[in-house]
Amino acid sequence: MKTVFKGYSNKKEREFKVLMGLIKLYLKEGRPIGSKTLMESGFESLSSSTIRNYFSELEQNGYLHQAHASGGRVPTQKGFRFYAHQVIDSSELSSENESRLKALAPTDSRKIAVFLQNSAELLSELSHNAVFLSAPRFDRDYIQDVKLVSIDPFRFLCVTISDFGVVQTELLQSSQKLSQHAVMRMEDYFISRMRGLQKPENISEEEEELAKNYYNELMLRYIVGYTTFVEDEIYRTGFSKLLDFPDFEDPVVVASSLTLFENAHSMRLILKECLKKNEMKVWIGDDLQSFASSSPNCSVVAIPYCINNRPVGAIGILGPMRTHYCKIFGLLKAFANQVSQLLTTSVYKHKITFRQPEQGASVLLEKQQKLLENSPLLMLENQNKETDDKTEKE
Repeated sequence: MKTVFKGYSNKKEREFKVLMGLIKLYLKEGRPIGSKTLMESGFESLSSSTIRNYFSELEQNGYLHQAHASGGRVPTQKGFRFYAHQVIDSSELSSENESRLKALAPTDSRKIAVFLQNSAELLSELSHNAVFLSAPRFDRDYIQDVKLVSIDPFRFLCVTISDFGVVQTELLQSSQKLSQHAVMRMEDYFISRMRGLQKPENISEEEEELAKNYYNELMLRYIVGYTTFVEDEIYRTGFSKLLDFPDFEDPVVVASSLTLFENAHSMRLILKECLKKNEMKVWIGDDLQSFASSSPNCSVVAIPYCINNRPVGAIGILGPMRTHYCKIFGLLKAFANQVSQLLTTSVYKHKITFRQPEQGASVLLEKQQKLLENSPLLMLENQNKETDDKTEKE
């Protein structure tokens, strides 16, 4: 890839070309680069002593580092940052990755969340890095199914699965002991309420009253969380893949990067900044200090994606500083383009509306705005019964 350095003297241009050549070779070989090695790798027109002079100048300016007096040089954060910004317009994409991306198909159902999670998993697999992405809130998403899991005699976990494939968990606590069978009967009651069926025959009055209270509690939590949309949804995966890189053999490096990856607020800020600029952005090492409690020894590359040409979210890749930026940039651009096209197709096909956090409350069906005790079908519950009744009338 030919790089043009505008506004620099001929000497400075040659110096930066040496820097770019060294970093490219370092990314390939993963070891310090000496003057002779670089000279034999495309810089035959320069003598070894001339290259060493350039190395010395670049080291003084903070672009290179030499661990030992007689050893080769390695790029610093500043060097990687310079290289990344020079190649950010790269569109390098292997034929294999291009084929894998093209095989990514639009969802045949309304399960937008499942599509986004699967897409993130694919990007993590192709990039061998951690992936996180933000998404708008898709409206009219109903609770489709519910599972209750007994934790101990006084606590149980409630898992809700929505029409769009969103999985949420709530931990509920009881003041009295509940057997596993009692929790199972309460789950049957939950499902009967959701689908407008007869209540389970084997549930006692005491269990039914308890189940009713928990059911109302769960639905209220879901409704509040659904309508009060102040932050983007975040999907993330693939952090364990970073352990394959030599750069993350140091537990301290892993811990600092993990802190960033596990901080949903930090990830939202990174992706929001990318979305605001509406362009690919890259952060390397100290660039990430404002998003983490420490200085993560890693890099993050992010790019927006669209629905009907409107930027609605961003996709980020977290990896080592010593990463093949040209390949990451090309892969991320192709991925964002493919996801944008498929999401646009799915949204129009299934007539799905969406909104950003700052756009206010959800669009709710008028008939669903009833008090909990006044309607067997609660706000955002499964609409199968309503659909079945309409079909029977027709």
